[in-house]
Amino acid sequence: MIALALFFLWLFFNAKITLELVVIGAILSVALAWFVQRFITPGLTMKRQWFIMKQLPGYLRFVWLLIKEITLANFTVMRMILTDRDIVIPKLTVFHTKLQTKAARVALADCITLTPGTITVHLHEDEYLVHCLDESLEGGLVNSEFEKRLLIKEADWIESGVS
Repeated sequence: MIALALFFLWLFFNAKITLELVVIGAILSVALAWFVQRFITPGLTMKRQWFIMKQLPGYLRFVWLLIKEITLANFTVMRMILTDRDIVIPKLTVFHTKLQTKAARVALADCITLTPGTITVHLHEDEYLVHCLDESLEGGLVNSEFEKRLLIKEADWIESGVS
């Protein structure tokens, strides 16, 4: 699976197809895939690779959500900065999540930090300490769209036994 993805990338970046490029690309793709599977990610079995490929559309939708939320938060922060509003009330807030796996919790913390106006200060078990640039940004933390999508992904991970 990795070799196939590398091979298609090879062809895409070369922008032309000749017999020589196809042969060299195939050899390099298989060799690199073997190296990665053997030494870098030995636990990445074919079952896991297939699971990841089946889940790819969901991951792409999550990335699209992240980009959308970053853009909207940018406009909110710009409005705070550029308006005549004198009082911005920063706030440290604590909230709990329903996420169970460490990977999903860290992903949520990263999404919060990547979104302008909020920074995850501390994460312990299911408890997040988040600094909000203004107290109005606090409302988007609990039951956020990020958390809802991660709960769905987490359920898929647990169900498939690939987590």
